[in-house]
Amino acid sequence: LVARAIHRRSDRSRGPFITVDCGTLPPNLIESELFGHEKGAFTGASNARKGRFELADGGTIFLDEIGELPLDLQVKLLRVLDAGEFNRIGASRPRRVDVRVIAATNRHLETEVAEGRLREDLFYRIHVYPITVPPLRDRSEDIPALVHHFVRRLSARLGKAIDSVPGPIMRRLAAYTWPGNIRELENVLERSVILSSGSGLGLPPGFDASRPQNGYRPPADSHLPLEVVEREHIANVLESTEWKIEGDDGAAARLGLKPSTLRSRMKKHGIRRTS
Repeated sequence: LVARAIHRRSDRSRGPFITVDCGTLPPNLIESELFGHEKGAFTGASNARKGRFELADGGTIFLDEIGELPLDLQVKLLRVLDAGEFNRIGASRPRRVDVRVIAATNRHLETEVAEGRLREDLFYRIHVYPITVPPLRDRSEDIPALVHHFVRRLSARLGKAIDSVPGPIMRRLAAYTWPGNIRELENVLERSVILSSGSGLGLPPGFDASRPQNGYRPPADSHLPLEVVEREHIANVLESTEWKIEGDDGAAARLGLKPSTLRSRMKKHGIRRTS
């Protein structure tokens, strides 16, 4: 999404936007995918074929998971970045291209260089303008906009008429840590839209019941008695659901308890709403 936004807002927006997932391409096909090949260059090459760099000429090429590229391909990529030229497999003359290269990775590239998996010269060549995209848990203020966007799109696709996200539901979504980031958020919302029967969004049973939330962490003092930890956890969950106990978005479902069991524990710990 970030790479596409850069492309669309640039002087190259009328040119092509080509994506390459370096982590999913088989090693024996990566060079052909990136640079193309001539007819007869290898067994099965019955026709000449353009590579992704040629297809991106005049536009942008997005190399996702660039840290996955084999070392021999890194040398050839460096040539494109330095000179703007490459050779198709089986070709004797180089071809020139004018492309913007955007690369992404979830690896720590300095470590990859230190351990010999990424060429140092390639690292400094691509490390021109680094942009760090923080995980979703560190930008929870973005979640409401993302939720409304996905719910609108998914509702239209699935033939649902969901036009609202109740406050407690949105607070639960904003409090969740989202280890799978936006892909996980979209998947949870698709499941929610499928299961929702009214005009308001509901959440799947058991959502976030077993994971710590952004707004709450277990006490750091490991010497606290278990009943103190349990009381604090139950009270925090009740606060986050506005003291709603029953239902798919209630505290009991979130804690993985029956409503009667939760009420019993609230009574045991003397937990009651004060305002």
